[in-house]
Amino acid sequence: MKRDAIHYFDMPSPCGVLRLNADAQGLRGIHFEGRGGHGPAPAGWVHDPAALAFAREALEAYFAGTRTAFDLPLHPLGTPFQLAVWRELARIPYGETISYGELARRVGDPGAARAVGAANGANPLPIVVPCHRVIGANGSLTGFGGGLPNKRLLLGLEARVARGDLFG
Repeated sequence: MKRDAIHYFDMPSPCGVLRLNADAQGLRGIHFEGRGGHGPAPAGWVHDPAALAFAREALEAYFAGTRTAFDLPLHPLGTPFQLAVWRELARIPYGETISYGELARRVGDPGAARAVGAANGANPLPIVVPCHRVIGANGSLTGFGGGLPNKRLLLGLEARVARGDLFG
C-alpha cells in the first residue's frame, strides 16, 4: 500500500454495497451505498481490492456470524471529542445496546447526549465501530447513517448469533 494513498474497494454485503477505504495506517471508512459514500471515487484514490482484503474478510466473517469482535488497524479522522465517543462505541459488547444518554455518561459528560448523537452520526467506521448499538432512551431505533433497515438488520444478526440461532 502506498504511504500517502487512499485505497478503496466496493464490497457486496447484506447491507448493500459497502465502500471501504484505507490508508497505510489502517481502515478509514465504511460507507453505505446510497448514503453519500458511493459514486466516482475522489481524485487520487486507488481502487485496490487487495489492500482492503483484511477489512473485507473481517466484515464477511461478521456477516456470516463467525466474528463478534474486530481487531483491525483503524485510522478514523475526527475531533478529540468524536474520537472519545468512537472509542466508547467500540467498547459496547456484541449483541448489546445502550442509549445516547448512557454513551454520554461513558464519555464523561452526562448532559451531552445530543453532542454524542452527532459524533455517533459522524462515525466513519460503522459496523466495525458499532454505532448501530446505540438506541433511544425508550428503546426505539433512532438514526443510523446506513438507514434504519440496516440498523435493524445488524441488530437482528447480532441477536441471532448471541442466541446461537444463525438461521433464525
